[in-house]
Amino acid sequence: MEEEKYRKTELSMSAAEANVRALVFIVPILVIYGAAYWLIWPEQFAAQNLRQLVQTQRDLLLISPLIMLLVFVLGAVVHELLHGLTWAVFCRNGLKSIRYGVYWKMLTPYCHCKEILPLRYYAIGGMMPGLVMGLLPAIVGIATGHFLLFLFGLFFSIAAAGDLLILWMLRHQHSSDLVQDHPDK
Repeated sequence: MEEEKYRKTELSMSAAEANVRALVFIVPILVIYGAAYWLIWPEQFAAQNLRQLVQTQRDLLLISPLIMLLVFVLGAVVHELLHGLTWAVFCRNGLKSIRYGVYWKMLTPYCHCKEILPLRYYAIGGMMPGLVMGLLPAIVGIATGHFLLFLFGLFFSIAAAGDLLILWMLRHQHSSDLVQDHPDK
């Protein structure tokens, strides 16, 4: 790559700052998804239906904290794998260019792409977990009235708020720009 043709601009922040700034995306996700579900399936929120749901799912509700923890941990792994596998498709060195880890101080898993990618490919990898694990299951849950699938999609859309923040930060860049994933921020 001919570096003299490019001007380097850093658009980064710490994981702690990113976690705080990503909160801005959570309220619109909750409002849009929640309103869509409620408008299509208002009867599911009637007190009688909620009581019946609790009665029929009593055993599941008792073990739900363990199930939720398992879904969260496995979901975080799949989320990062989706980033890495998508970026690897566009990398010269494939999976060798992908690094996974956890920022233990923030309990934040991450996926780092070591190669420089065109903005379009970086953005595709950045949005993939939110699309596959968040938006699509939420839409199917809303369309079918499947509340647990809706909650799964809602949860993983919220989990992708940091990815939305990164994509938002890149919104003014040119399609011809190259993106170098920051190894530490």
